Amino acid sequence: MAILKIARMGHPVLARAAQPVPDPTAPEVRRLVADMVETMEDASGTGLAAPQVHVPLRVVVFFVDGERRRREDADAQGSEAAAGVPLTVMINPAIEPLGPEKDLGWEACLSVPDLMGQVPRWRRIRYRFQDLEGRQHERLAEGFHARVVQHECDHLAGVLYPQRLADPKTLIFASEAHHLASAQEAPVA
Repeated sequence: MAILKIARMGHPVLARAAQPVPDPTAPEVRRLVADMVETMEDASGTGLAAPQVHVPLRVVVFFVDGERRRREDADAQGSEAAAGVPLTVMINPAIEPLGPEKDLGWEACLSVPDLMGQVPRWRRIRYRFQDLEGRQHERLAEGFHARVVQHECDHLAGVLYPQRLADPKTLIFASEAHHLASAQEAPVA
């Protein structure tokens, strides 16, 4: 396994659509996933998409920490406190919104270091993907879980969260968010 270099906003690999993975069971895909997981853990991330490590394929790894999910969803209308989501490997994922409702929430990104902003995301989604054995999976998600999946899948379409900001004025340095949070004005990323 290896820690991979993370592409930053402005690199062309982050601005184009990723290609489908023809064989999720291929050894090189398994190796890529192992390296992505190690890279995500090293960077203290919640998710990572293959384009973020300079590989233009439709591969995502993510997890949702239960405590963070309860904290993030406490502010979202209609969300119930829920457990975390274990490490998940998604190959060739697809998302379907379940209803018109969107929530505004703070996001940060390993490819956009030191910044964060408020992004509207579908409140509830259904997502489908293949695993490393090529099996199909389908899950429902809401709140922070849905936000993480949508954020990571945006990378597969060449979209970074600053392109989805509801108000460009909400793009701030994470260090400022920490100051605002202590003053009860904004959540901490």
